[in-house]
Amino acid sequence: MLIASAHAQTTQGQASQAGAGDPFFLIMMVGLFAIMWFTMIRPQRKRQKEHAEMVSALGKGDEVVTTSGILGRINQLDDNYVVLSVADKVELKFQRVHVHAVLPKGTIKGIG
Repeated sequence: MLIASAHAQTTQGQASQAGAGDPFFLIMMVGLFAIMWFTMIRPQRKRQKEHAEMVSALGKGDEVVTTSGILGRINQLDDNYVVLSVADKVELKFQRVHVHAVLPKGTIKGIG
């Protein structure tokens, strides 16, 4: 008799502890999601938005660097591609999304 009542008391105590842990677990998961959002997802979306704005604002004559590190001046533009002049009589065609940055005017010298 003594063992059965002790076992019943332990089971009730464990059930009450498990019920008290559920709100804590939920709060912890929401907190972890919030931390992930503010440290990883939000900054990445901000960078994507800035890059999309930069790519849409490209114009003929802009000096740019591509993601592969090639410097050039934009000669032609269309919806998806840019043609860069990288040296005298040397032009390369790239997708617009591969333009990494717009350089200040006069950075590239000697490209006609």
